[in-house]
Amino acid sequence: MKKIYLLLLAVILLIPLYAAVGCDLNDPDRDVKRLFPGSTGYRTHYRSISREGGKALLDKVEARLGDKFSGLFETADVPYTLYEIYNGQNRIGYIHGVNQKGRYGGIQVFLVLDNQGTITNMYMQKLSGRNSTAFRAETFTKQFHGLTLADFESYDVVKRSGRGKAAAIKNPVSADVDFHHIMRGVKKNLVLMEHFGSWGSL
Repeated sequence: MKKIYLLLLAVILLIPLYAAVGCDLNDPDRDVKRLFPGSTGYRTHYRSISREGGKALLDKVEARLGDKFSGLFETADVPYTLYEIYNGQNRIGYIHGVNQKGRYGGIQVFLVLDNQGTITNMYMQKLSGRNSTAFRAETFTKQFHGLTLADFESYDVVKRSGRGKAAAIKNPVSADVDFHHIMRGVKKNLVLMEHFGSWGSL
């Protein structure tokens, strides 16, 4: 009986560890100001596929991404933190991050988007590996500025190839596969925002 009690207690204690896989800004007040210099405030919303559409929505997200969700970071009940950015009473855009499995561990890809879903900035809060500096460099991240989900439609995240603007993005370290993980994370982020954002049609 004592063993069963201890086992149940261990499971209960582990639940928060498995549930807390959302992607939050480490310092929202500082980061919002830095990523959205024209902002005067923000609102935080917590979203999830399971609450907002369940299996049907997950199927749509996976179809648009062109890949199946898998692992701890990609369950239907993962909480997504959406930052709605304001200048006075006017919403001027969003900041949204996703967790993406990388070569050396998790990658946290944050996109700064205007009200139409266009990328205006990009921030990788978490990224390990010896080439992380190259992937965080403005020379790399600026390649994503001005792109939308439409630019990623023909980019295949499984085959890691495609055509158009997304496929033209250059890998700063050709031998490092984390480039492909980042590309998948960006497309996944844009697909989710197609549902979470005000322009959404997913």
